[in-house]
Amino acid sequence: MKAVTESITKNRQSPQTLRAMIERAYGIAQVPEGEDFAEEITHGWFNVAYRIRLRDGQQAVLKIAPPADVAVLTREHDMMRNELAAMSLVREHTKVPIPRIDHADLSRELVETDYFFMEYVDADNFGIATSEGRLPDEVVVAGGRQLGALNRELNSIVGPHFGPLRGPGSATWRAAFSQMVEDTLMDGARVNVDIGWSPDEIRAVLHENAGVLDEVTEPRFVELDLWTKNSMIRDGQIVAVLDHERALYGDPLMEAGFTGIDLPVFGDPTDFMRGYGIEELSASQRVRRRLYSLHLAVLMVIETKYRGHQDPATYNFGREQLDLLMTQFGRSPVTP
Repeated sequence: MKAVTESITKNRQSPQTLRAMIERAYGIAQVPEGEDFAEEITHGWFNVAYRIRLRDGQQAVLKIAPPADVAVLTREHDMMRNELAAMSLVREHTKVPIPRIDHADLSRELVETDYFFMEYVDADNFGIATSEGRLPDEVVVAGGRQLGALNRELNSIVGPHFGPLRGPGSATWRAAFSQMVEDTLMDGARVNVDIGWSPDEIRAVLHENAGVLDEVTEPRFVELDLWTKNSMIRDGQIVAVLDHERALYGDPLMEAGFTGIDLPVFGDPTDFMRGYGIEELSASQRVRRRLYSLHLAVLMVIETKYRGHQDPATYNFGREQLDLLMTQFGRSPVTP
């Protein structure tokens, strides 16, 4: 039996409600019979996702946003609408493979939140297949390079501002990224999360290094979550990129595929970088990249409170990575 990734943001629905959603999307003739037509896809942390079997045997994927009464991070408000906007941009401006959207319902009539149905991609999850040793080494290398190349194509989309796709935006990347960090710190303060460092120390590191952010003068589309587990592979080719909900206009170096540059636990980024066309970062690019990892580590710690995690493993992991990054910025942890 599959282990379910638990989070209080997962908005699971009854078979009766799922049938009503299917009818609205595909028509009454496609409403399935029986009780085993929906299988939860378990490896995500935020939305609930189901693999749906329609009456004629076709399959689809249903994603449902969190319940309206569950607290989420500032950047996560209406995040499903951001994903739909991102997918529209990707489809319109690139040839990056993404699932087809079959139906999106933003009316909040059947359920109190947004949901959409999309094409089911019959392929292996690249990250899971790799971790389970089911792919030859040469396929793993080639897949990593493909992801880097696809990321470069996504970055070819130029936005009207820095920050969230749907706005409001900022005129500069320094302002947009600084606001992201501040929003995250305030999210942590609201639920009294101990991140192991004073929020003012995080702010000070950002202030001391913010000058490098001014090198980013053109807002580029950034997925933010483009890594192996958000891609599907078939016959050695990446056939779909998934989970576009966190996309924004910013610095391409903020992409998840580059995180291993600062945090080795996230894996060797060499293949991704070569596919993208980068061999080595400049000194100022390294500082920018480290700032993005710093923000990621703070997020990882704070998210655990919002997800309602009972197991401290993810929290402890985030704290370890945050300590490592603050050390790289010349800070020393306070010994209890």
